[in-house]
Amino acid sequence: MAQIAIMGYGTVGAGVYKTLTMNRDVIAKRAGEEIQVKRVLDLRDFPGDEAESKVTHDFADVLSDPEISVVVETMGGLKPAYTFTKQLLEAGKSVCTSNKELVAEHGVELRQTAREHSVNYLFEASCGGGIPIIRVLDTSLTAEEIEEVTGILNGTTNYILTSMADEGKEFDVALKEAQQKGYAELHPEADVEGWDACRKIAILSSLAYGKHIGWRFVPTEGITKVDKGDIEYAKALGCRIKLLATSRRDANGIWALVAPMMIGKENPLTAVDGVMNAIMVKGNAVGTTMYYGSGAGSLPTASAVSGDVIACVKGKDGSIRTEQSTENLALLPVDEVSRPFFVRMRGTEEYAREIFGTITHVVHLPDYKEEFGFLTEMMPEKDFKEKLDAAKGILSWYRRGKKEEEQEA
Repeated sequence: MAQIAIMGYGTVGAGVYKTLTMNRDVIAKRAGEEIQVKRVLDLRDFPGDEAESKVTHDFADVLSDPEISVVVETMGGLKPAYTFTKQLLEAGKSVCTSNKELVAEHGVELRQTAREHSVNYLFEASCGGGIPIIRVLDTSLTAEEIEEVTGILNGTTNYILTSMADEGKEFDVALKEAQQKGYAELHPEADVEGWDACRKIAILSSLAYGKHIGWRFVPTEGITKVDKGDIEYAKALGCRIKLLATSRRDANGIWALVAPMMIGKENPLTAVDGVMNAIMVKGNAVGTTMYYGSGAGSLPTASAVSGDVIACVKGKDGSIRTEQSTENLALLPVDEVSRPFFVRMRGTEEYAREIFGTITHVVHLPDYKEEFGFLTEMMPEKDFKEKLDAAKGILSWYRRGKKEEEQEA
């Protein structure tokens, strides 16, 4: 029987406990032995909970117990999760986590520590909740040279943008509703400012391209400036605005970006609504593959963590081989990336052409008089921003996925 511990008995930690209990028999069959939770580390007590008798407030009870071979870390944050995780790995215990902040900040180091001690540091649940994407990049697509990873990686922002598009709500109203339904935190900055998606694309890109990408080096924009008018213009163009996290390899290197973008019906991500997540991975041989599912929530995330636990128990005689260098990857500036742009502005079409050159798909909406929207021709982002700085009457702008990118993304 394999004995494990859970550190952090919140939404995900309790979900892991429930999953391992609910699916005990099938998990034992697939792991080769029964898996039992021996300890639950948390600052709180849980009277009446089925895990009540296993709760401890002392990390030493987990670290020093020789029977515990795998530890689930669902504490969140960097402290004390980093210190605890490193000590556990050095003590010869595998760690499975859903903590994207820790993985983005210290994942490469912790994986190296795990290898040095012949154990595992697994983090399937850190990106996309229950979507099995980490293992796909680690194993299934290892024969590929990955050309692009792009996706909707944050359920909160996707829910807000969906509500704005389908129900005509303003951002503040949609955010408040998301908070009331438990889809958004009381302090939602990590989601709505794009930081959560940024950490996730940094993790996925590091695995895809084999070198570490620091999340702080990924240009990131959130959705707080998206308003009802922007949504209406997108509809008129046959598009939807989605917060996309993207990294792509081109002839000169790799660039990454998190930003709200206008994408058309040719792009499968357009149809990903509500709190759902989806990730598209393009390889040079396999082409485009897509992974879709619930990006958050207790049981979907717990399912991914539990899958990592089973992998550790099955492979307890050594670490699972993965190819990821500790070398840092320098990202190309997105200023060199060419694409069309959507611009919403006051003024005349003649003035817009003077500034931006060829413009297409000009839209005038009856509810937004004295303004209009249009698409620019393809141009490098640095050129577009120079034109933007020279223009007067700009109300908003968005990057627009070009058709061939959307079909192949």
